[in-house]
Amino acid sequence: MSTKVIHAIYNDDDILMDAVKQSRKAHHHIEEIYCPFPVHGLDKAMGLAPTRLAICAFIYGCIGLTVATVMMNFIMITDWPQDIGGKPSMSYIQNMPAFVPVMFEMTVFFAAHLMVLTFYMRSKLWPFKNAENPDVRTTDDHFLMEVSVNGNEDELTTFYRNTGAVEVKVIDKE
Repeated sequence: MSTKVIHAIYNDDDILMDAVKQSRKAHHHIEEIYCPFPVHGLDKAMGLAPTRLAICAFIYGCIGLTVATVMMNFIMITDWPQDIGGKPSMSYIQNMPAFVPVMFEMTVFFAAHLMVLTFYMRSKLWPFKNAENPDVRTTDDHFLMEVSVNGNEDELTTFYRNTGAVEVKVIDKE
């Protein structure tokens, strides 16, 4: 099943922001926007929900802290207790100040590495994946807004030409 979309290409980020606001005001559905660099406020102008990646980072950090605590308790207290510098290894709580750097590093390690995996899974960036960029100019200096067409091609084409688009094309997307 193929659907039609409009590719409106802009050469300025301020004109793009105005076009996004006009599109939302006119209740046109924006499928995607391709930009050569991050545009501040574009997510808010598009009406996208805030990201929940910070919650994932916190959970991953807690997992790392738990793994570090369990690992150090097993290694240093249960499995092979050692008398280092005259400090006995009777309980984890007595030796916890010495374990704080390891706990911190494991928290950061788990949060960072699991966030990278989460980012790649969330954005569907797999190894050897082909690029989904519809126009090569969006990697250099142009912005592309992809808008779904619901049988009103001519109206949308005129609308996006009036918003300042330098090029408007109707594409069959598969």
